[in-house]
Amino acid sequence: MAADANKNANAPLAGILGRKVGMTQVYNEAGEAVPVTVIQAGPCRVLQVKTLDRDGYEAVQVGYLDKARRRASRSERGHVAKLDSKRVKSRTAAGVELPAKAGCEPKRFIREFPTAAGSFNGGVEVGGEVKVDSFADVLRVDVTATSKGRGFSGAMKRHNFAGQRATHGVKKCHRHLGGTGCSAYPSRVMKGVSMPGQYGNVKTTVRNQRLVSIDVENNLLVLNGAVPGPNGGLVVVRTTNKLK
Repeated sequence: MAADANKNANAPLAGILGRKVGMTQVYNEAGEAVPVTVIQAGPCRVLQVKTLDRDGYEAVQVGYLDKARRRASRSERGHVAKLDSKRVKSRTAAGVELPAKAGCEPKRFIREFPTAAGSFNGGVEVGGEVKVDSFADVLRVDVTATSKGRGFSGAMKRHNFAGQRATHGVKKCHRHLGGTGCSAYPSRVMKGVSMPGQYGNVKTTVRNQRLVSIDVENNLLVLNGAVPGPNGGLVVVRTTNKLK
């Protein structure tokens, strides 16, 4: 694990956007079946490189999947390409240097990776591309996605409660919540009690997943284990910061 940590620490900081393809299994050198998740990652277009002087922080903004221009707002189109407007003309006449544009189609999925541009895949520029080869020296990654939405669920499904007994006086409430632990004092239900409610459909991050292999030709990342969300769901993959 120490060798993995050293190699991952020396690798350039990287991040990429993609889609979850699905799960399968591969065999390692020992002949053991390893459950893996396949992710179609990138190529992502670099939309902005934020600097400390201009924006107050350093980050690289990337976009994934083209969005039809007829479905994109003017602000979305102006974010990736230069549009003529009174504001642009007035700022140009005043000698204000406008930020560079990527010169591409509007993007459906846009995220920022807070890191210096010089350490992100060896340096990037606006309009460039981020591909899976930026993970060539990375061993562990963090994956962020929206988990599957299961709607309004009971306590047994949502919190793995055991339920009440099926005998000895329990009648028509075998899957009910049961008591919530309050009496005359404080005469109310405390906040944070596990109860039925919305289950899933939240932002979830799985940390420190092992990167099994990379397919540069087909833009695929193969990760050990499961990834949140349904097949086809959008995911964010970045180098982990949880190595022991």
